Amino acid sequence: MRQDPITKEVSQRICNHMNKDHLESLKAYASFYGGIKNPINANLLEITAESMHLSVDGSYIIIKFDHPLKDSSDAHQTLVSMLEKIPQ
Repeated sequence: MRQDPITKEVSQRICNHMNKDHLESLKAYASFYGGIKNPINANLLEITAESMHLSVDGSYIIIKFDHPLKDSSDAHQTLVSMLEKIPQ
């Protein structure tokens, strides 16, 4: 994972990867952090240093991070850490 700031290009790269390979994780974020009960469709629209923006079953939600992201490596570590905090 590269250490590059969260630019629009980096955000798009992360979103493309998450939307293609990690739908279940996006639904878990939406449910646990966004309060969406039983999400069916989730799409990561944008990652900023402060938050992730998702479209979930026709709703737009913003989930704030617990710290400003420094770079794409920090984004990866933070997303994994957030997922690990979700009860299975």
